[in-house]
Amino acid sequence: MDRVTFHAQTLWLFTFSDFKTIVIPITIFGIINAMAASSYGIPSTGTDPIWRLPLVFLWVWANLLPFAINNQKTPLSITEDLANKPWRPIPQGRISPGQVKVLMLCLYAATPLISTLLAGGLRQSVALILLGTWYNNFGGADGHPIMRNAINALGYLCFASGAMEVSLASPLPINLSGSGSGPGLLQWLGIIAGIIVTTVHTQDMEDQEGDALRGRRTLPIVVGDTCARWITALSVVIWGICCPTFWGAAPGSMAFIMSFEFAITVVIRTLMYRDVPDDKLTFLVWNMWFSTVFILPICSPSRRV
Repeated sequence: MDRVTFHAQTLWLFTFSDFKTIVIPITIFGIINAMAASSYGIPSTGTDPIWRLPLVFLWVWANLLPFAINNQKTPLSITEDLANKPWRPIPQGRISPGQVKVLMLCLYAATPLISTLLAGGLRQSVALILLGTWYNNFGGADGHPIMRNAINALGYLCFASGAMEVSLASPLPINLSGSGSGPGLLQWLGIIAGIIVTTVHTQDMEDQEGDALRGRRTLPIVVGDTCARWITALSVVIWGICCPTFWGAAPGSMAFIMSFEFAITVVIRTLMYRDVPDDKLTFLVWNMWFSTVFILPICSPSRRV
């Protein structure tokens, strides 16, 4: 039992810092947007998304885990984690580099099977393997910050749409022509991608020391801390207004107020509180704001389809 607990904790630690970024927000997106499927012109599958919440959580975490392992296993990543996140499994010596590689390959092989068994997210699982390899093994995370943010956006869309499929127990009828599920869902996913591209570097504010050590060209390192903060602040204000407006929420409505107040909180913290502990808390608030954006399809007084 002690060994089982030890290994379970090791897996948990690989993804611990990503629960607030990926697991919880994406699970929320999958469930809420599946509940609003009719708003996108998607026919009912007869499945209650709420009852599939544990399966959505499992799918998100299972697809995140091999990516996180791949992200943490290189010598440069270990050097970065020694500075930024020394509690992670590899810096702690809980698992060897050889064991990490085998575990990652086994998990990458298992995720498409898990998606098949859960009746959703197969295409996204395959895409996440390709994006994760690009990001972690071919310089996607360390090159130009716009490319880094764009890969993050594509990965986030894969997680979001995959979680929605698992919630519905059915693949989404989305194709490259932009038809199928109707423009509403495609436009909404485009907005989500826009938020990621323009604000996800909020997570990099707290990691500048470790990123500099490994030569990673994140936005705050390339353009400077102050400039990166202003890019975040201006973008969050714009999205804080555009997202509820997209769903027809009036400026005085609860949906609009909820989105905008969280956005303003992110802006104030980003510009005024600049040390590492404050940046960690600001990123948590950013994730809270992003999660409130995900519930707009069901709490807004009107729905754009």
